[in-house]
Amino acid sequence: MNQPSDRKEEKLIMDVGDIARALTRIAHEILERNKGGKDLALVGIRTGGVHLAHRLAKRVHGIEGVQIPIGELDITLYRDDLALRKNQPILRKTSVPFDMANKVVVLVDDVLFTGRTIRAAMDGLMDLGRPEEIQLAVLVDRGHRQLPIKANYIGKNLPTSRDEQVQVLLEEDGETDRVVILRAE
Repeated sequence: MNQPSDRKEEKLIMDVGDIARALTRIAHEILERNKGGKDLALVGIRTGGVHLAHRLAKRVHGIEGVQIPIGELDITLYRDDLALRKNQPILRKTSVPFDMANKVVVLVDDVLFTGRTIRAAMDGLMDLGRPEEIQLAVLVDRGHRQLPIKANYIGKNLPTSRDEQVQVLLEEDGETDRVVILRAE
């Protein structure tokens, strides 16, 4: 008799080289749209977005020679599904060590799905200050939006079904850089 399995089948979507090229392209696009790095800041959404924001800042520095301030945003308390969760959320550090006034803040996240995480992140940012403009950079846009949110910079558009899970695995978390789709076997 076959037992249901919790194992997942992994399909590779982006490897280390694909991720590196996508981030380099995004860095160039950010600089082109904003006419350089002056008055620009990056804020990564915990956790994957923080790692990607740091990588983007290094690329911007390599291209323009400017240091872009980086912030880290925990959106846990801004989520609209807190009451639906069984377990208490784990709060992580939010650190935006710069004044956002007169800055273009690029929110950075790993995967854009329904748009609810980005809405929560914008609420969190606005509680910390009033940026000149908020832009959005994501490594993967998988569609299925529930809110009218669109990324300005996208590493890869990845049409998916709702029952698939997209994971961005990064070396900062002890993984080999890759983006995979997980399906139940």
